[in-house]
Amino acid sequence: MSRAELTKIILPEDRIPKFWYNVQADMPNPLAPGLNPQTMQPLSPADLEPIFARELIAQEVSIERFIEIPKEVRELYKQYRPSPLFRARSLEKALDTNCRIYYKYEGISPVGSHKFNSALPQVFFNKVQGIKRISTETGAGQWGTALSLACKLFGLEAMVYMVKVSYYQKPYRRSIMELYGATCVASPSSLTAAGRQALEKNPDTPGSLGMAISEAVEDAVSRDDTNYSLGSVLNHVCLHQSVIGQEVKLQLEMVDDYPDVIIGCCGGGSNFAGIAFPFIPDKLAGKSIRLVGVEPAACPTLTKGVFAYDYGDVAGLTPALKMYTLGHGFVPSGIHAGGLRYHGESPLVSQLYHDGLIEARAVKQNPTFEAAMLFARTESIVPAPESAHAIRVAIDEALKAKEDGVPRTIVFNLSGHGNLDLYSYDKFLAGETDDIEFSDEELALSVKDLPVVK
Repeated sequence: MSRAELTKIILPEDRIPKFWYNVQADMPNPLAPGLNPQTMQPLSPADLEPIFARELIAQEVSIERFIEIPKEVRELYKQYRPSPLFRARSLEKALDTNCRIYYKYEGISPVGSHKFNSALPQVFFNKVQGIKRISTETGAGQWGTALSLACKLFGLEAMVYMVKVSYYQKPYRRSIMELYGATCVASPSSLTAAGRQALEKNPDTPGSLGMAISEAVEDAVSRDDTNYSLGSVLNHVCLHQSVIGQEVKLQLEMVDDYPDVIIGCCGGGSNFAGIAFPFIPDKLAGKSIRLVGVEPAACPTLTKGVFAYDYGDVAGLTPALKMYTLGHGFVPSGIHAGGLRYHGESPLVSQLYHDGLIEARAVKQNPTFEAAMLFARTESIVPAPESAHAIRVAIDEALKAKEDGVPRTIVFNLSGHGNLDLYSYDKFLAGETDDIEFSDEELALSVKDLPVVK
């Protein structure tokens, strides 16, 4: 079989990256410093040590281009890495396109998504430091599932605060977390002061990632044996996810191809960063490549948000970071892509977007599920609703290329499967999915309480 005929492009285990790629080494403009939420002065490592492992703090501020992956983590990566890169031949045929469409399938991981790529090293570095318990939040449940398994593998306890709307929409993710030995509660909960305050304000709140983060951080601060772990947004999370894009580069070399456009869904930014950041040096060197992050129209952080300092949580317990934000008090509608319901964007993604090195699109729910249905019926994989946002734009790019008469190579990150998201598909098939958009009036209201930075 010739290279051009390959459908499933697989690297051997010995090609698993030995180093994470750190985009901070190549950014034209460095990040603005994170600020202590009490003093609003630049963060010091001591400010972060009460909740983060020291090695993760070092990675957060590092400007080294490559950071070695511990052998213990690489051994566990072998369970599912390198993940396959597929040529979407059936989708191409259905679209009658002149494009080559590829997707990197992270759904083969034990937890069904890319989140395991960062959960393993985060728990490992906490284990080395002697931490016994980790608290975290989760939106759709993919991060909570990943952290729960990583904690089980390294012998730590896991406490997961799951956004309430997803807790009830996706009960089987909660079941899997508990199967792995974690404790999972709906957020906001009555277990923390932040949760009780949110419930007092609105007992029927659907919850938000910002609320769940407040609870998880409060939990970590209140116990000496507990650290906090975040599944997206932060620099070290984007760093760990870089294994995705590094593998894509090697896999495309195997078929003598190179992308014209890279696409990933974008909530906090981890899976988009993972596939896109390793291509930033190529773009800076003059390669003609577009990097596109896709977000829900109901939570359009990049496409409508403001570039400003904001807290990562509702209660203002986390550092203030310079990022695109809809305001830390923003409570998104209960859309079915729970993993994308976050008010802020990764500072790294935000700075690169501000510098014009990446693009962003916002898409509505119904067109997104239509794309997911077409993908499922052609490529046979039911995608996570989050990943379906990337599929929507990949299809749009292919149709535009057909209209222009210009063949393109399109690569997107299928960051997880949707086998546990069938409630969302049932609602779509029943015609009960709304196309929710975030208005300019709502934005003006939601950003009015941004922290004052002098």
